[in-house]
Amino acid sequence: MPTIFWLWLAAALIFLIVELTTPTLVFACFVVGAIGAAVTSTMSDSYLIQTAVFAIISVILIPLTRNLAKKITKESPQKTNVDAMVGRPGVVTKKIDPALDVGQVRVDGQVWQAVAEEVIDADVRIKVDSIKGARLYVSKLEE
Repeated sequence: MPTIFWLWLAAALIFLIVELTTPTLVFACFVVGAIGAAVTSTMSDSYLIQTAVFAIISVILIPLTRNLAKKITKESPQKTNVDAMVGRPGVVTKKIDPALDVGQVRVDGQVWQAVAEEVIDADVRIKVDSIKGARLYVSKLEE
């Protein structure tokens, strides 16, 4: 076996180790491409052909594995941290005025800068619609 064969197999092993530490399946395509290049190295001494085989196999496999990767990796059903605040109720602590870009709310014991489409007075109950940066976008809670 030529030395380049073992180099391609070493590259495949490195890609495999990287793939095992990431959930993307991209490096799995590189593993197969490196194995294809290793097999090609036993038939051809041209590094250009070996590299082309590696690149072609890898590039063809990447889009083919995207659907499989999407099926394997699912969104976490339980939202955490700031994402868990969307939909939660709260209370306005400082009047929210969109014209002046001021307002504060308390949600789950934490005080946040708040933005709303309408003026909302203090002590009115609100719900969190979305979060952008360090601001909560809120609306009046229908009671």
